[in-house]
Amino acid sequence: MFWTRLGVVKSSRLLNLLLLLQVTPRMTTGALAERLEVSRRTILRDVEALSAAGVPVYAERGRSGGIVLLPGARVNVSHLDPPEVEALALAGLDAAHRDELGLGAAHETAVRKLAARRRTDGPALADLVVVEQDAWLSPERHTEVDVAELALALRGGTRLRLHYRRSGASHERTVTVDPYGLAAKAGRWYLVADHDGRPRLFALTRLSRSDVVAEPARHRPAATLRSVWDELKGRVEEPGGVVITARLQADAVDLARRILGARLADVGPATEGWCPVSVRVGAIAGVVQLLQFAHHIEVIGPPEARAHLADVAAAVASRHSGPPTRSR
Repeated sequence: MFWTRLGVVKSSRLLNLLLLLQVTPRMTTGALAERLEVSRRTILRDVEALSAAGVPVYAERGRSGGIVLLPGARVNVSHLDPPEVEALALAGLDAAHRDELGLGAAHETAVRKLAARRRTDGPALADLVVVEQDAWLSPERHTEVDVAELALALRGGTRLRLHYRRSGASHERTVTVDPYGLAAKAGRWYLVADHDGRPRLFALTRLSRSDVVAEPARHRPAATLRSVWDELKGRVEEPGGVVITARLQADAVDLARRILGARLADVGPATEGWCPVSVRVGAIAGVVQLLQFAHHIEVIGPPEARAHLADVAAAVASRHSGPPTRSR
């Protein structure tokens, strides 16, 4: 329709201005300028350009004036640009993740296009739901590598040479991997790749640099990003080899669910303020994870787990019974 007559002035900013007016047909010049991060004079010039191209938009003066789009005037904006399609396809990411991938602006434009076509009354569902992947009390995330640049390198389908420090190691080492893609989990980015033919996760927080290797990635037959990620995730989340039985104060059960997650295998009904619980750990030594519940928990079995917890608790108590040890 009239959008095709914009010619050389069909810019991203003009489209965004029009999309905003389709959602809110009357907006002040100041509000539009703030949303589009330009001056009020620029907004007025854009309105003139749209009007000259046949768009029924005009500026009203006075106390209740503003920029007005005539009722019923709608532009066909159903065709999304490729970056906008990608931004919507990654809808599970929060705003910070989208910005790190360089898709923040594309996502905002795509949402405006969809909002301009929405005909239901009341607020949009996106205005009623907040999505944030960071865990509670998690530190500010930081990566040395540019996530968007790494994602662009992955499009090439080549091997990568990583400068990577393993968890607990003091120095980084160089490894060559066959990447499948990136995964965002609990506010953190991971590179999913094969190293020496075996699947591995590489936390981007411990990756200082990645270089493209001029060789095609050597993926295992039928392996995909999703299948490899599911395999790796299953290894991390698979049930532990030892089941600890304990009794937990009823008012600490909600806290235990948040902290232990899937490791809290079972919670029984409360009796006199205590609930029987079962906790999965990888080995007997894993029982020390329950020390964080202090006097709110009592381990019942197996006996060696109870004895190990008693030994560790005694060592902690002994270390804190006198003045602190001074560092040399």
